[in-house]
Amino acid sequence: MVTYFKETFDSFSSRLILGLAIILIAGFQYMYWFGEGGYYDHLRLMQQIQQQSDSNRDLKERNRILGAEVYDLKNGAEAVEEHARLDLGLIKPNETFIQMSTLTPAQFKESNIPTGSTDGKYEEEEEGSNLP
Repeated sequence: MVTYFKETFDSFSSRLILGLAIILIAGFQYMYWFGEGGYYDHLRLMQQIQQQSDSNRDLKERNRILGAEVYDLKNGAEAVEEHARLDLGLIKPNETFIQMSTLTPAQFKESNIPTGSTDGKYEEEEEGSNLP
């Protein structure tokens, strides 16, 4: 068997054809894996398509919610009243407005600490310190 291959590729033309075949196969393989529209390019595009379809799904849901809100605003007085009360703070005549905070006492204390104080204590200026 070895002698058959040795005799077959003994001539220059058969070696040239074998070399060209190897170069062509290697070139086609390179184009398949790394070329434009190749395997890795295809994987990247498929990933981008998946990300875009996820984004489209989220946007469709947001559009559905906004469409329902527009429908409510066009066809119902309750939705308009709700938006006026929540967004604009409007109240009806002879109505008492009570605003409740959802902060815990610890969060409330933390939010009222002046920005110049680092230890949580208030620093008061002495107004009469310049007097002799």
